Amino acid sequence: QVQLVESGGGLVQAGGSLRLSCAASGNIFRVNIMGWYRQAPGKQRELVATITSAGTTNYADSVKGRFTISRDNAKNTVYLQMNSLKPEDTAVYYCNSEVVRLGRAGDYWGQGTQVTVSS
Repeated sequence: QVQLVESGGGLVQAGGSLRLSCAASGNIFRVNIMGWYRQAPGKQRELVATITSAGTTNYADSVKGRFTISRDNAKNTVYLQMNSLKPEDTAVYYCNSEVVRLGRAGDYWGQGTQVTVSS
């Protein structure tokens, strides 16, 4: 069993900062790509950022220059530093990871953490 647990969400004023974290635990052989997605009310879930085990990053255009994704491979943890937050960043943020266990790879999702940016 693999579990991803997000933390760090909350309410912040526009222009403020927030740092999300997501820790993977369980019977894990290897964690491959990790990432963050978000879903606002009435909208499709969208990619925010991803990071490979080697450190290669990818960002949505809407967050580029404001958000930074990083990871600690020893802790199987991924972070999302969010700066210059805007009201349109308001969403439930989900952690995602491809995890290898029992000889196979599969995608796992966290339960989500709410980020609300007020104007």
